Amino acid sequence: MQALRLVSLLPRSRHLHGALPRLRLSSSASFTDPTRPDLHYHLVDPPTPLSSSLPAYALSFLPTLARTATVIGWLPAATATSDAEAGLNDFVENPEFRPLLHTAIKQALLEGVDDIQINAATQLGNGWMHIHDDRNVPALGRIGDPDDIIATVLVQEGKIMPETYQEMPSYRICTSDGPIQLTSGVARKLQAVLQEGEK
Repeated sequence: MQALRLVSLLPRSRHLHGALPRLRLSSSASFTDPTRPDLHYHLVDPPTPLSSSLPAYALSFLPTLARTATVIGWLPAATATSDAEAGLNDFVENPEFRPLLHTAIKQALLEGVDDIQINAATQLGNGWMHIHDDRNVPALGRIGDPDDIIATVLVQEGKIMPETYQEMPSYRICTSDGPIQLTSGVARKLQAVLQEGEK
């Protein structure tokens, strides 16, 4: 089996629909992304959401996995032909992850645990504020790429109104800038939500 080579250019990521198979983690491989220590790759034996006969990597923010919902998405761990390389261009989003993501962000805003979002709201004062993916932060005063806007929320007098949280349907978990990357407070809250889901 060839080692996975992560590539930097991605076409639009695909989405999975329908029931997902039960995870069958391989005894051999889980590893941390060398450039993103918050990301973990877990080798899953076939059948997987990608193939009935080839293994896949479950990409997660958790160092261990027990539930499919905590998987961000799937990457091939091997290809059908020896000359083809598997990489991030083959990323397939796990539809069970997105609801957990939005739950975590809403809780982070409600609890006021992310200084970056709090400061952005203070600077905005009044109006709608975008919650951006940190992998491609727009220039000050600019609106980010729709693929990188996770959600929007109303700000009044410098305060975030969490009850107005609206998911952005165009947001992509994985783009040419890589997989999802969150601000520190939101990332910590997501980690807690995912860990709770593993119990």
